Amino acid sequence: MSVLLCDSNGELWFDRVKELGMDYISMPYTLENKEYFYDLGENTDFRYFYDAVRKGKMPTTSALNPENYKEILEPYLEKGEDVLYVSFSHKMSGTFNQLDKAIDELQQKYPKRKIRVFDTKSISLGAGIQMEEAALMKQKGATDEQIIKHLEQFTNKVGLYFVVDDLMHLKRGGRLSAASAFAGTLFGIKPLLTTDAEGGLGAIAKISGKKKALTAIAQKVIEQLADTEHSVYVVDADCPQDGDYVKDLILQKRPEAKIVRQIVGPVIGSHCGPGTVGVIFVANERPIPLKNTKE
Repeated sequence: MSVLLCDSNGELWFDRVKELGMDYISMPYTLENKEYFYDLGENTDFRYFYDAVRKGKMPTTSALNPENYKEILEPYLEKGEDVLYVSFSHKMSGTFNQLDKAIDELQQKYPKRKIRVFDTKSISLGAGIQMEEAALMKQKGATDEQIIKHLEQFTNKVGLYFVVDDLMHLKRGGRLSAASAFAGTLFGIKPLLTTDAEGGLGAIAKISGKKKALTAIAQKVIEQLADTEHSVYVVDADCPQDGDYVKDLILQKRPEAKIVRQIVGPVIGSHCGPGTVGVIFVANERPIPLKNTKE
């Protein structure tokens, strides 16, 4: 027997995770000196979070420690279960150094059990759509080895594009250089962003003006959508009118697309900031950034 784990940085909605039969790891964020653990929207006060950020209350995120991970994983091992954890990008967080330490200790204590971790090399529903794929396979009886083998190919077809409203949020989190953030803000440049093959952030293009940038991400779906059996996720960080604009543009040209609209959670929102809009879908191939956003 084995259990399938995901994490809240994959941002699948809480009822979808329950429907798929997965357990999830809640990732932490801190706002106004209080720590929270994202529950995939089940009881999250999105209004409080985004209103606070807009008023200048800057949230922070942090890594779980090895003891946290051992507390999460050990109950499964004690029951004789293996674990397959489909995770968000390891390059995005130091939390996976702590996870590795916990796994090393647990493998020594439970040598007959297996703990496998698949790095989706993506974030938000770019990771979530891979978590969903893993769960659907597991429901059909696939083994952990079969799921991993499939995901190694499937990950290369995940299209993720997003546009942030305020580049200073990326700069503050170390994901964009100060010079690039300042120049982009000054001239109204909106980088069209994605995750690269290693799971870091990269720019596809630089576009002048948010409306043009939103049109550009919709166009990516229109041109590259390769599998209409999977959902097309259109997400927004508390700017539903912008997300609806992108959804409507997609449906005008690809009416067969099964679009799911969703708000961005507080952990991801801490890094991208209010006003961010993104699309996630199964494409012909994974986007290739022009360069890393820190340059």
